[in-house]
Amino acid sequence: MTAPAHGLPGDRSPLPGSQPGRLTQRSEFLRAARAHNVALPGFVLQGHERGDGTHSIRAGFTCSKKVGNAVARNRAKRRLREVVRLDLSRLGKPGWDYVLIGRKDTTSHLPFDVLRRDLGRALAKLHRA
Repeated sequence: MTAPAHGLPGDRSPLPGSQPGRLTQRSEFLRAARAHNVALPGFVLQGHERGDGTHSIRAGFTCSKKVGNAVARNRAKRRLREVVRLDLSRLGKPGWDYVLIGRKDTTSHLPFDVLRRDLGRALAKLHRA
C-alpha cells in the first residue's frame, strides 16, 4: 500500500481547499463525541482537534432513528452533507474532525440558508470553547 500523494498514510482527506474528508470509523466518531459540542436547532456539532500534524478537515454525519424513518434520516444527512460541502472548508479549522448530528423534525425541514448560518454559528462557538 502506498501513501496518498496529498497527505500522510491513512489520511483520507482530499486536497487542501477542496471538499472535507470523511470520518468512517466508529472510533473517530467517539473521539469527536468526547470533545466539544454545540447544540443548535438544526443539528448538533461535535468537534475534535486531531493533533496528528495533518492539516485536513474531516466530517462525519449521523442521524438516529429518532429523526424518523430511513427516508427522513437520509434527507437530513443529505442536507448536512451539502452544508458541509459548501461551507466547512472555508469556516473549519485545519486538523479538526467534525461530526454533525441530525435533529428530529428540524434538520429535514429548516430552510437551507438557516442550516448554513447555523453551521457558521456552531463553528464559531466550538472554536471559542
